[in-house]
Amino acid sequence: MCRALTVLCAAPGGDALDRLKRAAVSASWELVGGASSSQELLRQLDELAVDVVVLDASLSGVDVAEIRRIHPRARILSVGGLAGVDGEAADLSSVRDAILGVPPVGGPVRGPGRPR
Repeated sequence: MCRALTVLCAAPGGDALDRLKRAAVSASWELVGGASSSQELLRQLDELAVDVVVLDASLSGVDVAEIRRIHPRARILSVGGLAGVDGEAADLSSVRDAILGVPPVGGPVRGPGRPR
């Protein structure tokens, strides 16, 4: 049985969350929620089936290990640097590519002598 990829976004405050959700929305997956605090994020993680969690790195109190405990198979992405995540989007314009797992511009680094 096929089902849509589910994405949960979290950012500090309503305006930042709205911007993150607009950057993450796609016809290829379903946005299943949105949290504007770390407490709300944990509550929604307990209630929702989630494949991808997209975090604004400036959201205070985020515990990546706790997210992994609740949803061990979820892919965790951040906008900005955040320790322990699976992928990072440099800014809002690259969130969709990060969800898809597309390497950032510059692509994977290849060492000398390795086939392309």
